[in-house]
Amino acid sequence: MIFNVVKQPVRAKYADDFPSLIAGYIAASRAEPGNLFFDWCRSADDPNLWFLIEGFRDVEAGEAHVSSEHFKAAMADMPRLLAAAPEIIHVETPGDGWGAVSEGS
Repeated sequence: MIFNVVKQPVRAKYADDFPSLIAGYIAASRAEPGNLFFDWCRSADDPNLWFLIEGFRDVEAGEAHVSSEHFKAAMADMPRLLAAAPEIIHVETPGDGWGAVSEGS
């Protein structure tokens, strides 16, 4: 599985409306055959900071995502919405999604 967390510093004037401004991108990404999850959350400390948490079945699914027309269109529009370049944590990991939390033995 490809697991990414992308830190998106959104311009203050767009921060409250950010999810609706990118709703088409979100829907198209979630509809991709290799997409496992594509979720957004807002920082509890900075109202202008949004995080994308995304998972793709494998490298090929990740490549299909970044090659898609909706990804290209979103990347062309992001400079208007973002206050700075996004940052990413990108990991290839075993498994195919979320697992149960287990603490202890």
